[in-house]
Amino acid sequence: MTPEQMRDASLLELFSLEAEAQTQVLSAGLLALERNPTQADHLESCMRAAHSLKGAARIVGVDSGVSVAHVMEDCLVSAQEGRLLLRPEHIDALLQGTDLLMRIATPASAPQPADIEAYVALMGQLLDPSATPIPVTAPVMAELQLEAPSPVEPAPAPSMEALVETSEPVPRKNRRTAEGGERVLRVTAERLNSLLDLSSKSLVETQRLKPHLATMQRLKRMQNNGLRALENLNVHLKEHALSLEALEALEDARRLLSESQQLLAEKNAELDEFAWQASQRAQVLYDTALACRMRPFADVLSGQARMVRDLGRSLGKQVRLEIEGEKTQVDRDVLEKLEAPLTHLLRNAVDHGIETPEQRLLSGKPEEGLIRLRASHQAGLLVLELSDDGNGVDLEKVRRSIVARQLSPAETAAQLSEEELLTFLFLPGFSLRDTVTEVSGRGVGLDAVQHMVRQLRGAVELEQTAGEGSRFHLEVPLTLSVVRSLVVEVGEEAYAFPLAHIERMCDLERDDIVQVEGRQHFWHEGRHVGLVAASQLLNRPASQNSSETLKVVVIREREAIYGVAVERFVGERTLVVLPLDERLGKIQDISAGALLDDGSVVLIVDVEDMLRSVDKLLNTGRLERIARHGNQAAEAARKRVLVVDDSLTVRELQRKLLLNRGYDVAVAVDGMDGWNALRSENFDLLITDIDMPRMDGIELVTLLRRDNRLQSMPVMVVSYKDREEDRRRGLDAGADYYLAKASFHDDALLDAVVELIGGARA
Repeated sequence: MTPEQMRDASLLELFSLEAEAQTQVLSAGLLALERNPTQADHLESCMRAAHSLKGAARIVGVDSGVSVAHVMEDCLVSAQEGRLLLRPEHIDALLQGTDLLMRIATPASAPQPADIEAYVALMGQLLDPSATPIPVTAPVMAELQLEAPSPVEPAPAPSMEALVETSEPVPRKNRRTAEGGERVLRVTAERLNSLLDLSSKSLVETQRLKPHLATMQRLKRMQNNGLRALENLNVHLKEHALSLEALEALEDARRLLSESQQLLAEKNAELDEFAWQASQRAQVLYDTALACRMRPFADVLSGQARMVRDLGRSLGKQVRLEIEGEKTQVDRDVLEKLEAPLTHLLRNAVDHGIETPEQRLLSGKPEEGLIRLRASHQAGLLVLELSDDGNGVDLEKVRRSIVARQLSPAETAAQLSEEELLTFLFLPGFSLRDTVTEVSGRGVGLDAVQHMVRQLRGAVELEQTAGEGSRFHLEVPLTLSVVRSLVVEVGEEAYAFPLAHIERMCDLERDDIVQVEGRQHFWHEGRHVGLVAASQLLNRPASQNSSETLKVVVIREREAIYGVAVERFVGERTLVVLPLDERLGKIQDISAGALLDDGSVVLIVDVEDMLRSVDKLLNTGRLERIARHGNQAAEAARKRVLVVDDSLTVRELQRKLLLNRGYDVAVAVDGMDGWNALRSENFDLLITDIDMPRMDGIELVTLLRRDNRLQSMPVMVVSYKDREEDRRRGLDAGADYYLAKASFHDDALLDAVVELIGGARA
């Protein structure tokens, strides 16, 4: 809050802020005291937090808060003075009081008076077990009146200074105070996004001065050349008798040109200095705006240690959460999206990983289970490792669950490796629990984790060691606002591949391209990697480059890896992500846009989507080959045939027949898929079935004949139903040839193709 907002805020709002900060101090301190009940510094911080809340509640007239904080303070003071040893039931009650204070500070969820009375009575019993359990609210309130005999009727609102003076200062970090003691203002995410957007555009605009400066320098050189030419002319003319007026005019021209050159040099120097200063300031502004979006990883951990402790106790387990790297800086948007996945993983570790104290003792482990969460930066990524020292994953139970859920035959499940078995845990609805409880059993936990991590353009992996525990490894970008990318050129347009998904970039000799199972590959780190053309994936014109080397970007997403051939490497850039207009919807293979230094637009590639596109092209046989050596013209001269049939067997039979005859063949699984292929690629012949889902062959042929570009393409209809009605329907729709599958044989198909488009070569 700004000072103005602080003055305008009601005292209840200030009390809510105070309660939010102090309850965090209480929660952290109480969890530490549960492990070491006599630790003096934690006892002191908890006591002071309770005392501060009591004073703040008294000032704003929240009597219920005074009552709760007072009995909590009594308990902590007794522990400080050695009259009471804090046991688990004391910690439970104090944590309940912490929750109660937070509810009291939130009017929408304020507890009932009976809840307050019950809590005060509970604390009285814990402090003096021999006392008769009677309502203690009245005596407590009387005692409070002795401490602070302020009138009940409304009094003039005290200043914030009075609130601070009454509440003893507590060493803490809250949303208004940073680690270094600097004040932190609350700013809406919308304003931060706007600030980052404006600062990034300012940075781009300053870069546009560079070509202007280059033009001015070129103009200066041209002036210098003009002055030298004038000097040479003056030397030659001295041999000729010129009038005095001509000599004076020549001298004036030389002088004016010299003066203008001097002026231009001065202004160029000023412009160069201005451009440098503007660039530096714009960079600082942008870096500062970006830093404003970064928050410590600890912000997402609020309450997680408490959640782990409470969940463990409800399951009869002793669990402790250790956190490393709390100060790791992460984009606030990433932090918000990480909270739910981390909660799922922590609950999963407590419920599925950590054993009961009895089981742990039998295994030679300490009674208390340990969950460790580490956060760190690695190569522009936030790397999270969440591990536990529990029992690991019961792989045989996973195997049985796979078979029981009919996800795989028993014979196949028996041969699955550990890595393959663990991937099933991320499937929707998959759970190792036989019954559904409040904690688990619905199979949505790990599926939700993977879904959210993928939304963040990250990855999650699971490793386990039987009897020793499990480890989740998460990698997500540090920020969604900026992405470090490799900018390339495809079809004379700029595209950016995020570096986080790039395995490597290389110059590939065309002789290194090999054919494996009819597809192009190259050798990379001991394995064959598939090669695809970026121009086909991004629907750009194919490159006419006849160079003997290809520029290849090797992209990877978990186990999927391919080499993408591009025209040119532009270089690495740090790009400010600009979301695409929502009206465009999801653009295939593209995630967002950005601006380069010169102000031109670059599209950022969605690598995961691109890998899916590659798989689809492979499965449908439409993957184009990249020309080797100088045979591009010969490759292009092969005639292309599109086979559309919903039967895999028929598709493969026709594809192999045509491939063996030398034709270039692509396949589609139904009429809609075929229509999309026809619109995006060039073919010489269409062979289609009639009865297919989504769009049948008759509809496909009808659409083709209505299209100006495609209407002259030869069409062959192949159908199982050798009926005159089907033959007439196909020919009426515009087919050039009808072949019944009942009389189908190799030569009949190939003869018909040759009759329609000739041989395989043009």
